[in-house]
Formats: sequence, C-alpha cells, structure tokens
Amino acid sequence: MPKIKSYVPSWLNEPAPGHKLFAPSTDDPTLPNPQAFSNRTKLGPRRTIARRGTEVFVAVGKQIRWGNLVHLKDSWESKQSKSIFGSRFKKENSNGSFVIFESRFKKEGSDGSFELYDEEAESNHPQNGAASEGYRVIKTPVADEIRQLVMSPNEDYLAVLTSHTVHICILPDSSHLTAPDATPFRPKFWTLGPTTHVTSRSAVSSAIWHPLGVNGSSLVTVTEDSVVRVWELSAADRWSFDRPTLAIDLKKLADGTYLDQDFSASTSTTNTGFSPDSFDMEAVSACFGDRRSGGWSPMTLWVAMKGGDVYALCPLLPSKWSPPPKLVPALSVSVVAKVAATEDDAETSPEAKRLAQQQLDWMADLDGQEPRVIDGLPGEPFTEVYTRPSRPGAVPKLQGPFYMELAPEPQQGDDADLTDILVIGEKISTSDLMFGEDVDLEADEDDDGLSLSVICLLTVSGRVQIYLDIDGVQAQWLPKKSARSDAYTLDSEDDFPSLLSFQTLDTLTPAEMSAPDNWPVFSTDATSRYSFFVTQPTGITFVSLTPWVFRLEAELQAESEAGSKFRIDLLVKANGSTREKVYTQKREQGSLAASVAIRDPDLGYFILSASYQAAVAVFFDAPEDEYTPTIRQASPSPAYDDEEDSKPLTMWDPRPYFHASGALDAGLHLPQLIDNLKTGRRKPLMQQEVRLSAATLEVFADSHRVVSADIHPLNEAVAELFRKCEALQAELREQIGKTNEVRHRVEHISGDDVEDDEQPVSDDAHVRNRLGQVRSRQEELAKRMQRLKGKLGKATSRELSDYEKAWMEELRALESNVLGTDEAVKAPSSSKAKAVPERLEVIKKLKDDLAAQIARLQKPGEAEEEEPPSSPAPNSYKVPLEIKKAKYAQVRTLLDRESALVDAVKSRLERINVG
Repeated sequence: MPKIKSYVPSWLNEPAPGHKLFAPSTDDPTLPNPQAFSNRTKLGPRRTIARRGTEVFVAVGKQIRWGNLVHLKDSWESKQSKSIFGSRFKKENSNGSFVIFESRFKKEGSDGSFELYDEEAESNHPQNGAASEGYRVIKTPVADEIRQLVMSPNEDYLAVLTSHTVHICILPDSSHLTAPDATPFRPKFWTLGPTTHVTSRSAVSSAIWHPLGVNGSSLVTVTEDSVVRVWELSAADRWSFDRPTLAIDLKKLADGTYLDQDFSASTSTTNTGFSPDSFDMEAVSACFGDRRSGGWSPMTLWVAMKGGDVYALCPLLPSKWSPPPKLVPALSVSVVAKVAATEDDAETSPEAKRLAQQQLDWMADLDGQEPRVIDGLPGEPFTEVYTRPSRPGAVPKLQGPFYMELAPEPQQGDDADLTDILVIGEKISTSDLMFGEDVDLEADEDDDGLSLSVICLLTVSGRVQIYLDIDGVQAQWLPKKSARSDAYTLDSEDDFPSLLSFQTLDTLTPAEMSAPDNWPVFSTDATSRYSFFVTQPTGITFVSLTPWVFRLEAELQAESEAGSKFRIDLLVKANGSTREKVYTQKREQGSLAASVAIRDPDLGYFILSASYQAAVAVFFDAPEDEYTPTIRQASPSPAYDDEEDSKPLTMWDPRPYFHASGALDAGLHLPQLIDNLKTGRRKPLMQQEVRLSAATLEVFADSHRVVSADIHPLNEAVAELFRKCEALQAELREQIGKTNEVRHRVEHISGDDVEDDEQPVSDDAHVRNRLGQVRSRQEELAKRMQRLKGKLGKATSRELSDYEKAWMEELRALESNVLGTDEAVKAPSSSKAKAVPERLEVIKKLKDDLAAQIARLQKPGEAEEEEPPSSPAPNSYKVPLEIKKAKYAQVRTLLDRESALVDAVKSRLERINVG
C-alpha cells in the first residue's frame, strides 16, 4: 500500500501557472455547474486528462490545455526562490540609514557585458507569455463539452470524445508547443465517422486504441447500441477517417447461427423499433487486455453491458496488425497442442473438434504469410506487420453472456448497473514456448504474474467485482452455412462460458452514492499492472491485487497435490485485495476526472485528477527502484531503545489543499432583482414610502426568497472557512509540539540540554559512553549465546549416522576379540588377517624361541649341553662370524618391531576401555 507523502503542490495551485491547466473558463458557457448538474441528461465517464510522458492534456469545456509538468514545477520553484532571496534588499546610505529598494539582477549580454533588469517586468514581457511557463491552449473543432481524452500507444494521436462525436488530433512535437508564442495552438483535427458518430445516432461509450494496431493507429469504438467499429487511421489517407474497416452489430451477432450471415451495423437512422436487446445489450464500457499479455488476451475485446452482462469477441483484429515477438509462436504452440489433444481424446465433442480445426486453419493462414518489416519507434526493434487471416472469417463469434460462478447477491435497482470494466491479461508462458528446446528463453519482468486473466467490473454504487477467467477465452467462430453436420446450436456447452468470482469490494458509502453525476471509473497504476485506482465523484480509492495474485500463481504451478486443499483454504481465508481511500472531497466541489498515475524521476510517483475548479494530486512514496536510491538503515542501539523511538518523527501529516467554496466568488441575484423592480410594473413602489399592501408583500416575499437563496450558500461557505481556520490552529499547535520535541532530541544529542548548574558533556563523551554501553551489551549477548549453545548441545539427542553405527560395531568386535568379552559380536571376516589373540600367542612364542636362540649364540658351551641328544653336533658345520652378527642384528630389529606392536595394541585397548 503506497504511503501518502503530500497532496496538491504549490506549482499546481493559484497563483502558479500550473493552476491555469485546470481553472474553469469564464468565456465558455458550456461548462457544467456542479450545483446544477442534475439538469444534465447524459451521464458517462469523465476522462478529461491524458498524458504523454511528463506532458498532460486537460480538457476544459470545448478546449484542451497542454502543460509540461516538469517545466511548470522548475519555473515556479525557481521563481519562488528568487522572490525569497532577491525580492527586496536594504541598502545602507552614507549617513548610516537603510532604504529598501526593488530587486534588479544582472543579465549577461551577448557581448559579455552585464546589465540590470527587473524580473517582474521581464516575466510580463509579451514574448514571454504562457509558452515560457510550459502552458498552452489548444483550440478544437468540437461543438459540445469534451468528455474523454484517449492517448494512442505511440503518443502521436489523441482521441477527443464528446457524448456522440469522436475527433482525432494529430499531436505535434513538444517543440512546437513550447515555441515562444502565447496564442492558442491549432493542430490538425480529423472527424472520425462524420456520418456515423453524430448526435442523431447512438452515443459513444468507449474508444480504445487496439494494442496490436500498426504503430498504434487502430482505434475501436463501441456505441451504446452495442456496435463495434474498427478504424485503421492514416494521416496520409483522409478516407481512413470516414468509414471503418470492420463494423459488427453485437445484437445481430448474438442471434447469429452461421458465419455467412450479415452482421454489419445498419446505416439507417429511421429504424427505431422496439427490441429486447436494446435494454439487455446497452454497452457502457469495453477494453482489451494489455499488449504484454499472453494467449488470446491482446486480441480479445471485452464488452460490459449496463445490466451486468459481460461479452467477449475473440479474435478482433484490424486488417493490418503487428503482434509482439513472443505472441505468434506461443499461439502456434497452444493451437497445435489443442488439436493433438482433441484428436487423441475419443470423448471430445464435435463442437470442440470444429473449433480446434478453425483455430488450426487460422494459424495455418498466419504461418503462410511473409510479414512486412517496418521500423519501430526510436530505440525500439523493428515491427512485423501481418494481414488478418481470412479463414475462417473476420467476424468472430460472440462469447457470452458469461455466467458468474459464486457471485455475491446482486444489488437491486440502478445500483447494480455497470459503469466500467478492466481486464488484466494473463502472462506469457515462456516454458510452453521453449518446450523441447535446449536453450531457455529469458523471461522479462513483464512475464511475472498470474497465468489467468483477471476481469474487474465496477458498478454505479462503487462496488468492485473481481473475477477469474479459469477456462480462458479463446478464438471462436460460427460455422459456415455449408457445414450442415457442424451446425451451430444454442444448446451447446461452449455457449455458456463462465467466470469465477474471487472477491467483491465496496468503495463508496451509501451517502456518497447519491451524487447526481455518480459514474465511477477505473484507472491503471504506473507501478504494477495488478493495482489500479477507482475514481468516484467524491474521492479516489487505491486497490491492489498483489497480496493474492502471486500466491495463487504458486498454487497453480505446484506439481505436488499433497495438501493442496489445505493451502487453497489458507489462500482464500488470508488477506485478499487491499484497498484504501487516498483522497476525499465534498460533493459540492463537483465531480472528479479519472485519475492518471504518473511516475517520473523529476516529479515522483503521484496521481493527477481535477475537479471543475482546480487540480487534485496525491503524491506517494515511490517503491525502491532506480529512481529511489537505497538507504541503509542503521540498526537501533539496545541502550537507546527505551529513550528514543527507532522510527523518525513525522513533523507534519499530509493534508489536502483547501479550496474555498465557489459561493464566495459567485455573484448575487439581489442586484438583478432590484433592476427588475426598477424597470418592471412595481417601479412606483420603489419611489414612495413603504405601505402595507398586497404589492408590497409580494415585493418583500420575492426579495426574501432571493436574499435567502444568496445568503444560505454564503453562510455555509463562511462556516466551512471558520471551521477550517479552527482546525488550522489545532494543526499548528500540534506541529509546534512536534517541532519542540525534535528540538529536545537535538539538544539531548548535542549536549545542550543540561541545566546551568550541571557540568556540560561533550559530544565525544556521549559517543564514548554509548560505545561502552554497546560493547558491554555485546559481551553480555556473547556470553548468553555460549550458555545457550552448551544447553542446546546437552539437550540435543540426535540419531547416529550409518558411519557412526558401523564404527561402533567394529569397536565391539575388536573388544570381544582382544579382551574376550561375553558379547557375541562378530567382526567382519577377513581372509588375510587372523584374530588378535592368536596373533598375540604366535608373537609370544616367536619371542621365546628367538630369545633361546640368542642365548645359545652368546654361550656356545652351555648351549651344547642343553641341546637334546637328537640335535646334530656343533662341529658338523661351521658358520662364519660375519653372518652370525648380521643374523643377530636382524633378529634384534624384528624383536623391537614386535615389542612396539604389542605396546601399541595394549595402549589402544586401554583407550577403548576408558572411552
């Protein structure tokens, strides 16, 4: 949820030049009066603000006003800074006195010299008028109040809509609008459909630029009689503005059974007969999915009817269209997979097989084309232009009305009427696109999101209904008349598509619904396509779907089915969409125009709207990105947790800009009444004394009625101004209190808060004291961590690993073999190694034998006596002395090695017993 930083800035308020963008025009009698709005007979959306980068176009009455917000802001702030620091100065005279003189600044000439000039006189120069302030008036050929401004995707066309007419403005470059000329600018205007969109025909509900149009030049208009027209505009061809390239009457298409029927709109203006579809199919709004969406969403037109029904046309394309690079390959993969699935499934209905075959024919026609390559916008890649496939046909099947599953209880009366529709298309599935390939396609940031389309509906009562397109709208056509076996039937299951109701939000209170010009509308956000704004006559509400969109996508993509019901229950019961009313105004101030979200490094992140008197803006904290440098927050010190709050103190809370009531500036009707009395039949009464008579009573009654009508709004305006002044005093006291608290904090840090009789403490002492407290706290935490580690090690009883268990078995076997324990543990058998006790006995025996031999060698006489009788005589053979010495040394070496081995075995057995 974005945090509100501030409201309307000073450079959009009076007397700044930015205020001229939204100020009412005094010479235009067509401007509505907010107090007398009930006299207007036509209700509809009010989208009177369009943007092109940092430039805005604002419709006021019959004229359009252009302004560069960055220029307006910089020029006003520069002017304010100069007025503060250089408006008046004191000059000291020779006698020591001071005089005040007006500011004069030095201006550098062409020759390098400087001259003094007056800033106020320079700003009022005829050549430095509105154009130098980033403001310009655009003249239009419209004959009625402008209701909507719709900017084209490439920002070179501007659709200007009244209640019944549509005009296309060829937008000039910004350099032409900033030229040093204060006169109104007259760009090139084209009237769209001079015989189609006229006052004698049905009113225009929506005008949408097709997201797949070539260079953003394809416009789709939807009228209240549910007629959809596709216009392919070209500034070089004037006939492209006269007739649409495709016109579809949805009432005819709803009753159609074959593709060969005529579904074009009727050109007759005399056919005004009764039809039930005139009430059930009264279109109020239409929209496409975003160009970045996947599947069939960018070419699906969603139409909302006033009664609550929703229809879809897919695919609706101009004769020449340019898809994004990933769209055609992704559609080809999905169509081929669908055809293969229908052929392998024996239970597939004939209707589903026919639709799959139609999609395959449409894709085959598209794949057989050689696209024409044209240059895109500066800095963007080239664009491929395709021709609309002729098979199966140009007119798609009308899908709907959609059945709303699990929808809430419908409202009664006019409160259930729809006013707007917003569709957030599904994301492009790059995994399906690169299935079977060795290289993965890099996903863009725009590919993140939900793999389902989200449809949002808005009612007159301000209720936002959020639906999910679970089945997915795909391309469908009616069968051809020659295909008798595949004839289209109204009882088919595919003729009853459905949308799953996910959530319902209320954005208006019952008291706010009674506004005479109540027509809520949607506005997209500049930070995320899963958040939007709802603009009502009395305020603006922010709605975000991000709390559940990505969690739902994770559940849809989960491969494991274990616990899916539990997780889905948590998703449903968890926090859903977030909503917050970011701006509120009184009904007396008039209706608000549809808000426009702007995000720019020079301006910040804010929404811009307008009432009939002034601008409305709400600035938010921008998300952390390239515009906002990341600031590393220092961790709070535990020693100062009790003394200071870790959060910074807010000096002031943002408040909306106060606009005084228009009744204070409006003229009175009493002077007009006096003039009428002086020239009317009651003229003699004005020249004589007051006498009690019927004529005098009539004059007093009329005067009382007029004076009461004039005084009542003045009393309300003065009372409101008085209450605002009292509130301002309270806010000022609160701000002074917060400022005083900040002052105490600063004095506490700097050491200036000590009393007179106390010894002042330097900053170095404060820092050293705090550093000592931090170190002591760190040592205490380290000791506590060591104690916890010891307790945790003792309390932990984890299972032994397989290697530890094998090592224990080996030790037990070795113990049983060496010490001869009673445990029947058998060590792993080895063909090359003997048991340890046997080896020990052999070593002892060899030691005894070798010791006896050594003794015999040292004492030959004694050795001969000890020889058994059967031994041969020593004189039978002679051994040299050198050989005897070598053998002796070899025996000593073997004895040492055996002794070392025995000692090592003993020490190892002792360590095992101790362990």
